[in-house]
Amino acid sequence: MQTASLLHPVFCFSNRANKVDGWMKRKTSNLSPFLGRVSFTGKSQTCKFHIPVQRTRLFSIPSADDGHPSVSVSEENSDTNHAFNHEEESLLSKWSPPRYLWRGLSVFIMAGQVIIRILTGKVHWVNTLQQLERVGPRSVGVCILTAAFVGMAFTIQFVREFTRLGLNRSVGGVLALAFSRELSPVVTSIVVAGRIGSAFAAELGTMQVSEQTDTLRVLGTNPVDYLVTPRVIASCIALPFLTLLCFTVGMASSALLADSVYGISINIILDSAQRALNSWDIISAMIKSMAFGGIISTVSCAWGVTTMGGAKGVGESTTSAVVISLVGIFIADFALSYCFFQGAGDALKNCV
Repeated sequence: MQTASLLHPVFCFSNRANKVDGWMKRKTSNLSPFLGRVSFTGKSQTCKFHIPVQRTRLFSIPSADDGHPSVSVSEENSDTNHAFNHEEESLLSKWSPPRYLWRGLSVFIMAGQVIIRILTGKVHWVNTLQQLERVGPRSVGVCILTAAFVGMAFTIQFVREFTRLGLNRSVGGVLALAFSRELSPVVTSIVVAGRIGSAFAAELGTMQVSEQTDTLRVLGTNPVDYLVTPRVIASCIALPFLTLLCFTVGMASSALLADSVYGISINIILDSAQRALNSWDIISAMIKSMAFGGIISTVSCAWGVTTMGGAKGVGESTTSAVVISLVGIFIADFALSYCFFQGAGDALKNCV
């Protein structure tokens, strides 16, 4: 058996004497938010207040103990809109943005924080010098080796084709322009991204999963000041010098290979390169490498401080940091080349 009843609570006040009038006024004024309908009947004034109620269901369940039915009460909320809103709130509270989205936003946020720290002078110089030594002198060997073999590989291609056209005197100028404008900044940045960027991401990722960055915050040190800003400054300073060094080594290896294998004199190569180059080519290479250094360090540090998941998360962050850094380098190289070198060039007119 199932029965349902709707209960309407009613507040009643009786006024049988005039002296209670003041009491009634005070009580009814306090209950003003609940007034739905007020009615007075006869001499005995009765005030009824109708308030919102909930529907109640009574369930009669036979009891196996004494044979008498037991009654259980359940309440239903008549406001369906409230339930719908509560469901929407629960869905929104469970939704979280994708990881790659907030990681990408963290790169721009961290870049802004680093710029503010540099402009306000909040730089840890001791740590900056340590990171500068690590990014610069310790990366010279691998950068020189890479630049030498890349220069010799391009020399083989250019000399073979230009010799057939009788343009041996233009080989040096073409190589110099290719190295200064594109090859040296990009190749150096790729080497640094693989060596230094992965190290930055792995270090900061390990510190994040082991809660060392939280320890720095407890000690009153901002991790951005102590960990991120020195690495960004060191990368932006070291990359231009590494690029100039790679350009010099690449041209030297190209001249030696052309002289020893293809019979083109070193003096011809160097004289052609000197006539083709101008100061803006070297400046643009340094600007590019500085931008690439900022991209590498910022992306690697951002990926490191957002690492989750223990050792596996550290490995994934390291790999992702290198890949994103390389993509950022190529995109920035296109944008900077489009801005720096527009229109028809006449750099090779003096080399022909």
